Amino acid sequence: MKAVVLAGGYATRMWPITKHRPKMFLPIGESTVVDRIFAELEADDRIEEVYVSTNERFAPDFEAHLADSEFEKPQLSVEETTEEDDKFGVVGALAQLIDRENVDDDLLIIAGDNLISFDVADFLDEFRERDAPTLAAYDVGSREKAKSYGLVDLEGDRVVDFQEKPADPKSTLVSIACYAFPRTSLDLLETYLEDGNNPDEPGWFVQWLQNREPTYAYTFEGAWFDIGTPKSYLDAVAWHLDGDSLVADSATLEDTTIGENVHVMDDVTLEGTTLEQTIIFPNATVRDGDIRRSIIDEGTYLEELDLAGALIGAHTTITNGTE
Repeated sequence: MKAVVLAGGYATRMWPITKHRPKMFLPIGESTVVDRIFAELEADDRIEEVYVSTNERFAPDFEAHLADSEFEKPQLSVEETTEEDDKFGVVGALAQLIDRENVDDDLLIIAGDNLISFDVADFLDEFRERDAPTLAAYDVGSREKAKSYGLVDLEGDRVVDFQEKPADPKSTLVSIACYAFPRTSLDLLETYLEDGNNPDEPGWFVQWLQNREPTYAYTFEGAWFDIGTPKSYLDAVAWHLDGDSLVADSATLEDTTIGENVHVMDDVTLEGTTLEQTIIFPNATVRDGDIRRSIIDEGTYLEELDLAGALIGAHTTITNGTE
């Protein structure tokens, strides 16, 4: 098998912290979002190669990241885009990657911003047993949330209906961005695109595909986070920390209270500050602050601030509410 890790998005909903870094590099504890996926793919002997599908803007970042890692399987496959408006859509980019890399094997496709609690190996076991298109499905527990995803209707574990981003969801079981396709199904991507179908989300392709050949779902419980907003990132970190905090040894704390689900990174200085469910990137300084449910990027200086739900970009200085 081959695998594709989708990492071509620009994460505009999380700017400014993702304006100059791929959101896949956002820390989740001591690891990153994408490294958790790489580790699983590296450990599975069925996966021979891992293509990291990214854009031209972030290609140098991924190149450096992979060079510094211990992973051997991942290799870059670069879309010729540098901004959101240039993108081909996920399905379009996948079809181009399959052609560019001459992929002629069973293929696992997984989003690099997915934080999932199931083992990818278990998902592949079910795919191999069926030898048919297979998707991972999760109950989001809210019909409002389900509007943002592909709604899955099952008979047993077979997909009998699929609606991408329905206006009026009839259930809360959705497809997450984790798919496996037999090599015999890959040619259908080109057919789908040539027929003028939507090139954006893979769900549109699955909606089209399940009417043409048997498609199955691997349904899992536990946790899943689609890290595309500040809230989802904070929630993912909170799930990982499970009420604990993670403070780098190189951080300096003086008269500071660290609450639940706080991640303080290298060389941060905190004085007279209270933190709760907050992420502070390296080399930031916070003095006399009360910070809750916030993300503070690197090199930032904050003083005498009460913040809730804030997203502060790198190398920002704010004191007494004045920037």
